[in-house]
Amino acid sequence: MQRITQFDGLYGQADARSDAEYLFSELLETRSRSFDWVIQPHMHARLFQVFFIETGRVTFQDATQQRDFTAPVVLLIPPTALHGFVYSPDATGRILTLSDALVDKLFPALPALAPMFGAVQCLTRFAEPYSPDQVRELLAVIDKEMFDNQPEKRLMLHICLQRLFLVLFRIWQHTEALGAMPNTAALHYFRKFQQRVRQVGTTHSIAQLADELAITPVHLTRICQEVAGKSASQLVQEHILDEARNYLLHTTYSVSEIAYLLHFEYPNYFAKFFRKHTGMSPTEFREKQPAS
Repeated sequence: MQRITQFDGLYGQADARSDAEYLFSELLETRSRSFDWVIQPHMHARLFQVFFIETGRVTFQDATQQRDFTAPVVLLIPPTALHGFVYSPDATGRILTLSDALVDKLFPALPALAPMFGAVQCLTRFAEPYSPDQVRELLAVIDKEMFDNQPEKRLMLHICLQRLFLVLFRIWQHTEALGAMPNTAALHYFRKFQQRVRQVGTTHSIAQLADELAITPVHLTRICQEVAGKSASQLVQEHILDEARNYLLHTTYSVSEIAYLLHFEYPNYFAKFFRKHTGMSPTEFREKQPAS
């Protein structure tokens, strides 16, 4: 097994750092070809990415499974989400990378997008008027604007990014067949809750998380039930379990090291938590998995 690599910048840039306005666009094939079409599983702490595979095939690995896709497909990868790719040599497309702070700045008053931004999304069904060609054109416009030096460049980029994500949201909403959407206030709180859980892990109680959002624990749980169909406690537990499985499957960290990374006070607390929810100890879980 190997440790999960976390990049503050792009894949393969160990010393790169991204700021609050970070934005980068590149052809999919440029970086992928240099790594022989294999991008090992990794994560980015503060970066959101849009992968548009226009031609070819890709095997996509996230925290729980591998999936095979034939183009066209759009993959949305939020911060801290494990992801890796194996592309066919004829794959083409574009990758857009931006900071989570920039995403928040683009949509400060439109929390309806929170469910799409909060998890890995695989968009494979396109219906008019939102075709793969339109997604490609929107990404191309952003790329051109980035490398031009026109007046009010920053404002134009923000407008183009907003248009892109609203189109992706409509594609996602259509493919998910969501039906009635939760109210926007609930979605706003839900996204803030997700962000805070990723930051603090097990160090905060539900009461503390609710207090930081200036709502009651009962209200927070009601919001989580409305948006995700699960309680706040269940969502925290699922996040910790997903993180624990990632570390056990893809790193050589000891159980004690993983407990520390997940903010458990003592390793035995982590071991008891993991056994309670999986029926086996962390060591047993790791030993039963095939070597990666």
